[in-house]
Formats: sequence, C-alpha cells, structure tokens
Amino acid sequence: MPQESPSALVSGAGTGIGRATALLLAESGYRVALVGRRAEPLDRVKDEITAGGGRAEMISADVGSPDGAEGAVAATLDAFGRLDTLICNHGVGASAPVGEDTPEGWDATLRINLTGPFLLARAAIPHLIASRGSIVNVSSTNGCQAGPGWASYDVSKAGVIMLTRSLANDYGPQGVRANCVCPGWVRTPMGDDGMREVVEKWDCSLEDAYWLCARDTPLRRPGEAAELAEVIVFLAGPKSSYMSAATVVVDGGGMAVDGSSTAFHGPQQRLRELLG
Repeated sequence: MPQESPSALVSGAGTGIGRATALLLAESGYRVALVGRRAEPLDRVKDEITAGGGRAEMISADVGSPDGAEGAVAATLDAFGRLDTLICNHGVGASAPVGEDTPEGWDATLRINLTGPFLLARAAIPHLIASRGSIVNVSSTNGCQAGPGWASYDVSKAGVIMLTRSLANDYGPQGVRANCVCPGWVRTPMGDDGMREVVEKWDCSLEDAYWLCARDTPLRRPGEAAELAEVIVFLAGPKSSYMSAATVVVDGGGMAVDGSSTAFHGPQQRLRELLG
C-alpha cells in the first residue's frame, strides 16, 4: 500500500505567513487543515491549494478558546485521520504601554497569542505522540526585545518561546519536536497594520514605512511571507529531525545590530543609504 501523506494543521492560515506556509506545505505533499476565525480568506487559500492538486480543509474556529482549539484538532483528524505537524501562526498585534493598557486588553492579547498555542498544543499532543510529529510556533523578535508601547504583545511572544521549550522538554522523550520561529518585519496584512503608525508619524508611503523600519538591518529590507514559510516548513518536516527547542530568528540580521553602532557609519554613508 502507498504511504499515507502527512497532515498539518495551520492556524492563522488565511493571510500572510500562515497562508504562505499552508501553500508550501501543500506543495510539499501535506494535507492541510486551514484554521482561523474568518472563513472567507480560508476559503480562498483552500481554493488555491485544491487548484494546484492538493488537499485542504477549512475550519473556522477561535483557537483562543478551549472549544475552538479542541474542535480544530478534532476536525483535522476527522478529515485526514492523523496529525503530523501543528503550526501555531495566528496572532494579533494590539497592545499598549502597561500604564495605558486595560486588564481586558491585556487578557485579549495574551488569550489569542499565548493561550491559543497552549490550547492547540494541549489538544494535539496525544496525536503528535502517535505520529512522532512536530510543532512550530510563530513568535516574534519582540519575544526577545521590547517594542515601543507593545507590552502585552512582547510578553505574549516571549511566552510563546518558553512554551515551545517546555513542549520540547516534556514531549521530546515521546518523539515530539517543538521549535519556534521569530520573524522581524514581514510584508503581511498584519505588518501593514503595524506600519500605519509609521506612515502617520513620518507622513510617508507604506513602502517608505517598511524601509524606515528595515533600514538598519544588515539586509536593508523587510521579509516576505514566503521566506518565513520556507523556514517553518523546514522545521516541521523530517529534514530538521534533530532540531528541537530551537528559537530561529528570521529578521534579516536585525537582532545582531547594536542600535548605537549605526552612528559609526558616518554621515556620508548614512546619507547615501537614506537616498538609495
């Protein structure tokens, strides 16, 4: 009998990094469960996958709730009979400084960004043990460094990194791998939302806003969703079979840069860079 193709559950699969990851998984031979709160973008991704000869199921669910997370895993198993990898990619960027946030706002961000991956992993673990599968959580460089007024977002993404390490430690002996990806600025609908504040403050275009936020990274540009998907699919699959508990930063080298060092470029070099 031919070997059954693996299956993956991808949260936040309708747009951005989640969409790119789902498409690449399907291209790589996975059957893909597309999970998110909005049905319309999920349907579009499902159509893209099936048009290419792949198999996908759309699951509309709020995975920040126990019922939503458990239902998403159950629906994946109903559709495909097994679960080989869990990609927790969903998230929100809403945040504020601690003194200006509300308990409700704080809870909402952590519920989606941190409790959601916990609930999905909790529901998926027995099935990933059975398949000796993998988990890839999408955190952020803001899990390692603070952004301006982004307290709940930063804390939630730092928690995702430690959740990943805890999963790897607790379930590695049963064959489950867990790794984490930390993107920097990436061109996605969520990235566009984040750029709006830069556009307003600098009175510039969206393209210029991305450039301003990436100008001091070694690669001098934001990332693309497809570039993140390549890393996520690598970590999900057998080519990374001895990687677990890893935090992989994908930010064009930005976190390697000492912010004060940009002064050492000198005014002429900086002027040339600013003018392109």
